[in-house]
Amino acid sequence: MSQADAALRVARIDGAIDFDPVRLATFLFREFGDVGELDVSRVSGGQSNPTYFVKAGRHEVVLRKRPNGTTLSSAHAIDREFKVLRALVATPVPAPRPLLYRTDSDIVGTPFYLMERLQGRVFHDSSLPGVTPAERRQMYLSVADALAGLHALDPKSVGLADFGRSGDYFARQLALWSRQWAASPTRGIPELDTVIAWLQERLPEQEGPPSITHGDYRIGNLLFHPTEPRVVGILDWELATLGAPLADLGFCCMTWFIGPDEYAGIAGLDLDALGIPAIDNFVARYERTNRSSGRLELFHVVFALFRFAVIFVGIADRARAGTAADAKAAATGRLASNFAKRALEVAGSG
Repeated sequence: MSQADAALRVARIDGAIDFDPVRLATFLFREFGDVGELDVSRVSGGQSNPTYFVKAGRHEVVLRKRPNGTTLSSAHAIDREFKVLRALVATPVPAPRPLLYRTDSDIVGTPFYLMERLQGRVFHDSSLPGVTPAERRQMYLSVADALAGLHALDPKSVGLADFGRSGDYFARQLALWSRQWAASPTRGIPELDTVIAWLQERLPEQEGPPSITHGDYRIGNLLFHPTEPRVVGILDWELATLGAPLADLGFCCMTWFIGPDEYAGIAGLDLDALGIPAIDNFVARYERTNRSSGRLELFHVVFALFRFAVIFVGIADRARAGTAADAKAAATGRLASNFAKRALEVAGSG
């Protein structure tokens, strides 16, 4: 297929894209054969790796790539995303099926992978608007079930025994995110340094056996069935590793401690009227698994808020550098200070 033919096959581009669609059309023709006209739509809402819906004839796939420009060496690890998705194919964990991975930058400017496009609903508002209270409750319980199912997997049994280091997960993660904060040009958030000291003094001694952890497990990274109240896909595996399951649980439970204006939290909402389970009921549902992960403590929620604050710092840094994946990254990055302050508030409540 020539470049001229490929150009004619690019039918529609929706949203700003950071690569040449003609090169992608040529590549897909080589991989899939005559794919017909190409549609590319950028997925909004993501803050890390640029993501696109790609329709090429009868093929509907999702493209995930590293962002253009200079990035932190430990960030945007799409190779790890692809590896964990491939390992989960034969398991009950709901996740998209990976199709191919390319390490070179010749096609879309950076390494990328393709995965199947699942059909369903994504909610960036944790109050799950547009559903009944009964459905909303079942959807939250399904969130707990999907996370418990992931943590119940034996990493060795799916070929992920080498996916991360064992032991001292929180100590290593605290050191990692503290270094990310120290390396950032952003300043003026003294609360982060105070939270780091608080966490260092309370590092847990026992973490239990390591599990496959998602690293960013929240409502916005889940795909729900088009009509049924259940999770059909866990998305955005960039931060996945072997670690302490309570880190994932604490991160997921963070939404009960932040408000609707703080990245779609549910604090202050009438949870009973909405049908959203209380945090204790949500955690109890999660604990219905065949592996013990210990007990959720205040430490795990504070750690989650701290880590998200540093993630927001990174988003703000990329926005200034012009390499952020989402157009609203600059505004989202300002949440770093909010989350650092919230972490201190939660730490002081115990």
